[in-house]
Amino acid sequence: MSRAVERWVRRVRQPAVSDLAELEVIAAIARKARDQTMSQEDGRKVAATFLAHLEGGYYTRVPVGREHYRLARDWIGRFEIPLSTLDALHLAVSSLAGLQLATADRGLARHARAVGARVLRIP
Repeated sequence: MSRAVERWVRRVRQPAVSDLAELEVIAAIARKARDQTMSQEDGRKVAATFLAHLEGGYYTRVPVGREHYRLARDWIGRFEIPLSTLDALHLAVSSLAGLQLATADRGLARHARAVGARVLRIP
């Protein structure tokens, strides 16, 4: 999946990530290092590259604020869509910023459409 995501990111003129996405990327790298599907050395390199891209302005940074939590809470509070806390927050951030959320997660893409958020499912 990494190559498909990388190709998509390279095509986007100004990709954006939220503070939450930053944390989740680092958590995913750490998980791979812990379960030894990636060496710790490679994990550090990947994390350092990602953080350098963030600091270098490759991505537009989208801060997470109270309004995002409220919207995520409202969507979850409908009791109709089985959104996880983090998925709802990712959707709220992208939605309120007027951005399209890109995901490889089929369920998240389906839930995004259900709440009216713009989404691109990366095959």
